[in-house]
Amino acid sequence: MGERIGVTDEEWEVVGPLLPPEQGRGCRPAQDSRPYSKGMMWIARTGAQWRHLPDEYGKWNSVFRRYRRWVTTGVFDAMLETLAELAGRDTAADMIDSAVVRATGRNTSGAT
Repeated sequence: MGERIGVTDEEWEVVGPLLPPEQGRGCRPAQDSRPYSKGMMWIARTGAQWRHLPDEYGKWNSVFRRYRRWVTTGVFDAMLETLAELAGRDTAADMIDSAVVRATGRNTSGAT
């Protein structure tokens, strides 16, 4: 059984309303944000290039453009704060990215 990408229906009931309403472009109506968010999660989970996004998540460029729009408008930051408040957690907690933090066996502080 493969790993699940995305959120359950119950989780989407919490997360979905936190996303901004999308407006259509020209004569095309806006599409639902759920497949776009699944595509974004697939990219984050796999580390693949945007061009390798499977067709089931939509056109890679459309998903990427919505992702960039959400990043530049602060959607993800606002979502993190709101979810932290809903969970009753301290919103001042620090986040650590393991890709940036490297563990070494040597003393890097300069102390002997």
